[in-house]
Parts: sequence; structure tokens; C-alpha cells
Amino acid sequence: MTSSASAELSRLLFDGRYEQTHQDLHELLLDPVFDFREGLTMTEAGKLAYERSRAVHAGLERPRDVLADPWRLFALAEWPSLVDVSTFSLLMVHYNLAFGTVVEHGDREDLKDLFDELDRLDSFSPYMATELGYGNNVAALRTEAVYDSATETFVLNTPDALAQKYMSYSGFQDVPKLAVVMARLKADGKDHGVYPFLVRISDGKQLCRGVHAAPCPEKPVQGLDNGLTWFDHVRVPRRQLLHGDMGGFDADGVFRPASGNRRKRFLRAMNRILPGRLCVSSAATGAGRASVYIALRFAAQRLTNAPGRNDLPIIEYRSHQLALYTALSRTYAMTLLLNHAKREFTAAPQDALSAGLNHLVSITKALSTWEMTDVVATCRERCGAQGIFSANRIADYGSLLQGLVTAEGDNQVLLATTAGQIIAQYGDGDGTEPAPAPDPAGRHLGDLAFLVAAVRHREAELLREAAAAMADDTGGRTYFENWNGTINTGLEMARARGVRTALECFAAALGTLEDESARTALGLLAALYGLSEVRRDAGWYLARGVLTAEQVERLPRETDMLCVRLQPYTDALIGGFRLSPELLRAPIAADDYVSAFQQCTGAFGPAAGAVAEGS
Repeated sequence: MTSSASAELSRLLFDGRYEQTHQDLHELLLDPVFDFREGLTMTEAGKLAYERSRAVHAGLERPRDVLADPWRLFALAEWPSLVDVSTFSLLMVHYNLAFGTVVEHGDREDLKDLFDELDRLDSFSPYMATELGYGNNVAALRTEAVYDSATETFVLNTPDALAQKYMSYSGFQDVPKLAVVMARLKADGKDHGVYPFLVRISDGKQLCRGVHAAPCPEKPVQGLDNGLTWFDHVRVPRRQLLHGDMGGFDADGVFRPASGNRRKRFLRAMNRILPGRLCVSSAATGAGRASVYIALRFAAQRLTNAPGRNDLPIIEYRSHQLALYTALSRTYAMTLLLNHAKREFTAAPQDALSAGLNHLVSITKALSTWEMTDVVATCRERCGAQGIFSANRIADYGSLLQGLVTAEGDNQVLLATTAGQIIAQYGDGDGTEPAPAPDPAGRHLGDLAFLVAAVRHREAELLREAAAAMADDTGGRTYFENWNGTINTGLEMARARGVRTALECFAAALGTLEDESARTALGLLAALYGLSEVRRDAGWYLARGVLTAEQVERLPRETDMLCVRLQPYTDALIGGFRLSPELLRAPIAADDYVSAFQQCTGAFGPAAGAVAEGS
């Protein structure tokens, strides 16, 4: 029963693509180069991440082929971080952001030598967009590339400290680097806006002439060579402008930007950010699944005291169940939401991505990384002291998630921007439909249709409230004052949209399962996720008549009972993750965690059985 249910759930979680898209990545990570290493300095850990990145590259098809199949790119984002969070960062910057930009805008015969160099990974490609003084406001960046028609080169320069490129991988001078640098293109006395340039940073021995770098302070766990980088009148050949369809030089050597406004050209230059958000969400949900897998396997073995006995697995406690099964429900919810966003993205025409798709991807990125941050933190705590050790992985995933919350658009800023766009479109043919409050009379709290209707109503009401506040022109308030007073409502609305979509994905998935055990398990998990969300805002639902006072009081008991009913399905639910102790190499995920932990520490003391009996 468990194997059949796990197979169905795996098909669901990997969207039927595990064998063709994920399996070889899983198997590649079994290579000893990915074994856990203790006692490394931050520099040694960073160098190891480069070695591991080369091992992944050598074991897969070329980057150009990975980029041609977005599902493959998303899978590449999902797996390496499970054994080395730094390797994920290197691979995604090189494959998606940097080389993806070259493929999109510089796949030309005159750049074939540099294109192939990056495709072979002879050089790594940092992506240099963010500047120290401007953060997420890349459109305002100050690095400039001024065209010199006499030499047919651009002069790349950093005008001041605020314009230094920030966080890009420039610290290891003995690693060949060929960076994609976003700079303000200036020609014939005109500022044409931000364009990408291909710039050699390091030749593998030292930084190139005119390129300067200083290391950023150390980050927990991730020992990569993040740095501040600045340019002192670096000459860049004209051919290394990655202009794509955003402009070019005419026969007279004059730069002509493409028609349309500068904002559209900027968004086109930065178009790897959107698939990058799906990559970030893939890494986040992968880390969430691994954390729950480790924590639940450990909880089934870890013995603790109970009235009248001293050998009770800690998962038998309702407090432990509520924490971990709620985490499991959120992990499934975010995986299903992400799969939905991936399908919508891959089905859309890439030259005309809709506003709705941008909203879906942005909400998915923000919600999934925030939710998985909470999931990883919960799993770490529920593993006690064992959760602190890097060997048991979960603590490292926490560091990864802290970075993912900021990557490809800081969540708070990203969600606020998305909310503002949704509010601006309200009532303007945006497809928004009224969502009346569901009648709670006679409704069971675990009824998924009722939970979907409740969250949909909350989303619609928050949107209506925010739109009305933005349209209120009384009192002489400025646009900023109106928005500043509405922003938190907008954030809650955008979050509710993500939750509602995730619940709808749960409901749709239930209809695809043939195995009765899998269908029962997923239904219970969907109800737990929905109830945890309704419970989060129970006061709001009570005030608006969506829940009765009696139902609000019953919420804690209902969630407890769902956890009790879920417990027999634990193995089937985490079996769908396609994880194994051999892959994760986390001692507490092993079949015998005591022996595995002893082996990890080198302390071969009493036999595991004797230790267990004395626990």
C-alpha cells in the first residue's frame, strides 16, 4: 500500500517528470565528491562548491541544452542544494542568470568563442547587476559603459562607491571568470539605459587590468567568494555588448536602440529574473521536503519519556505531530503551487509573458520561500540539538532559505510591487470576480471546498478594500500617502491569493489520484493546510461571519485530529519525495540514527541496541 501510494504522490510532486527530468540528477549526487566534509575553512568550502559545480556540469548535458528545457533548469535548481547549498548558488548564477542572458541576447557567430567557453564551463560567469547603493533598484544603477567609436570599445567604469557591484562572485582570483555586467550604455552623448555586457573578470591567475574586487564579510555556511567589484576604465570590445533585439550598431557605427520605451528594453535585458524566481522556489521547496523528511524519520526513532513508560517515539506526542504535519502540509502546498506556476510559465509564449503570469510567479516565489523558511526552522527545532549540526543538513537549509528570501527580488518588495499592480488593475477587465462569504452553517471545518471559498472571500475583500483606499482622493493625500496606508493590506491580499491558488491545486490534484490510500492522505493534508491558514486569521473570518464562534473554538481540536489521522500515512507521504538516507547523508535520517551518528563522530562506543534500551 505504501509503495503504491508513494508512487502516485511522487508522480504528483514531480509533475510526472521524475524519470525523465530528475532521476539522473538524484543519482549524480550519490558521487563521493558530494560526501559531507567537516572542518573546512570558508575558503575551502567555497573552493569545494566550485569543484562540485564542475562535477554536476560534467555529468549533465551542456548548459545550452539545459536552458532549452525549463523543466530541466528547474530540476537543476532543486537537487544540488540538498547536499551543498553553495553549489546551488553557483550553478543557478552561471546557468540561468549569466549564461541564460548570453543565450538570450548574445548567441551570435562573433561571440561563439566566448559562448562556447561558458558552455564548457572553462570559465564561471558571475552576474553583476546589483549595486551597493541601489539594492533591488537595478534600473537606477550607475555603472556606465561609454562607447569610444575610435577604438570600437566600451569604457566600463564605476563612478563612485555606491555603484560598486555587490555580492557577485569575484573573490577567488584563481578561478577563471567571464561575467555578465549590467551597465548604463552611453553613446554619442546619450544615455540609452541599462544593457548587459560580457566582461572578463579573471584569467584564472589574477584579476584582469582595471578590475578590482574586495571580499564581502563571511556568511554562515555558504563559503562563496561574494565580493564588491568595481571597474576603472576597463576596455570592453564592442562585440561583447549583449544587445539581442534591444538595439545595435548601424553601418555607420552609430548605436541605435530598439524602438519602444527604455523601461521595456530594461525588462527585456533582465528577463532571466522570472525563470530565476521559479528556480529559487524549486530550491526552497526541495529544502523544505528534505527537512520534513529528515525530521519525521528522526521523530519515529527518537525515544522519550511518557507517563508510565520511557520508550515512546516523540512523534506520538500531539505537539510534535502538529508542528511536523503542518510543516508537511505546507511543503506539499508550496510544491503543488510551484508546479502550477511552472506549467503556466512553460506553456506561455516567452516573448509575451502576461501580467497575470508575472503575478503568479512572483507570489509563488515570495510565498514558497517564506513558508519554507518557517518549515525549515520548525524542523530544526523539533530535532533538538541534532538539528544544529550541519551534518544533519537542516541548519544549512536554514541558511539557504535566508538567501532565497532575498534572491531574485526581496520578498517584501516583490510582493508589494505585485500587490500594487493587482490593485491598479482592479475592476479594469482584470478578471476579478466577486467572492461572497460562504455560509458556515452546517459546514465541516475539514471540507476543502469550504476552505477554498473562505480564503477566496478573504482575498477578494482585501483587494476590494485596498482598491477603494487607493481610489479615495479625499483629504488631499498624495499617491505615496495612499499607497503607504494600503501597502500592508495589499501584502495580505497577495499572500491570500497564493494560499487560495495552493488550495485549488490541492483540490485539482485529488481528482487525479487513483490510489485510495494516496487520495486519503492528500485529502487530510489539504484540509490541515487549509485549516492552518484559516486559523491564522480566525479573528478576521469570525468578524465577517465566515466562521461561527463555535467553529473558531473547535479549530485546535480539528487540527489535532487531522494529525492523528495523518500519522499512518507518514511513510507514504514522505516516500513521494524520492529522497533517501544515502542521498542526504544526514545521520538522523538513517534507519538506525544512533549508529549513524556514532559513525559520523567516530565514537564507536556501546552498540546501538544497548544505547536505545537505555534511552
